[in-house]
Amino acid sequence: MKLGILTAPFENKELKEVAEWASANEFSSLEIACWPKAIGEKRRYAGTAHIDVANISQDQADEIMGSLAEKKLFISGLGYYPNPLHSDANHREEIFNHLKKIVNCAKMMNVKIVNTFCGGDKELNIDENWERAQKIWPEFIKFAQNEGIQLAFENCPMIFSYDEWPGGNNIAYSPNIWRRIIEEWDGSVGMNFDPSHLILQMIDQVKFIREFGPYIKHVHAKDLTINEEGLYEFGILSKGMGWQIPKMPGLGDVNWSSFFSELNQVGYEGPVIIEHEDRNFEDTEALIKKGFLLAKKNLESYIK
Repeated sequence: MKLGILTAPFENKELKEVAEWASANEFSSLEIACWPKAIGEKRRYAGTAHIDVANISQDQADEIMGSLAEKKLFISGLGYYPNPLHSDANHREEIFNHLKKIVNCAKMMNVKIVNTFCGGDKELNIDENWERAQKIWPEFIKFAQNEGIQLAFENCPMIFSYDEWPGGNNIAYSPNIWRRIIEEWDGSVGMNFDPSHLILQMIDQVKFIREFGPYIKHVHAKDLTINEEGLYEFGILSKGMGWQIPKMPGLGDVNWSSFFSELNQVGYEGPVIIEHEDRNFEDTEALIKKGFLLAKKNLESYIK
């Protein structure tokens, strides 16, 4: 396994600067954030464009790969996490056009994984969303597969704020949906597994990894704690509003010893990428770096 970081929190730094810091602090890999360069998104930890995938040339791709190799950094994947099942068809088209550019960039750079969301229309129920996914995704899945790129959906429900209420913006969060994804697309779509989302849903981590381990192609290391007073105040029907608190790994409720033990049992040997969404470590660049280094300290004993 290679311990690394998702570059999204460093939205105001060039990739070269992020790579220099990561290398100097003995991280092994980067998941590179690849939102559209000119547009970006408003939500937290979205919109960072460390590679301009719309305009990159083969020479530029080679230069990036060479620079990272000199720093002994491996690219775990290219990441872009929009809502491909958005209610607006024009918005969906823009998303898939950008995803195609990311796949093309990944192929140029010999990066094997593109991470994203399945998506979800918050106003539709699970089955209605799944019907939309069955219509919308197959063409793109075939395109990525033909280009030799492994797609990986993150298991995040994307319901952290009231603009994502009531159904969330990503349906690929539960065993029920993951079994459908696996059956429908026969392994063409893998999982970018983040254990923190199981804490929110009160899903058994060990059972989940044992069932879906063969389909885990990429891992996010993020923690989450449940605020008991908030849960008492708002109840589970608030779907986490007021009581789910993202944390740096080691500061929340994820059992990391069990997490790594089970990943080893199912034969996972891929990247483990620290995802930073902890509000206690985000106000300054120094705090962002402190959060990443704290997470590294908490996790590296399981990796070595």
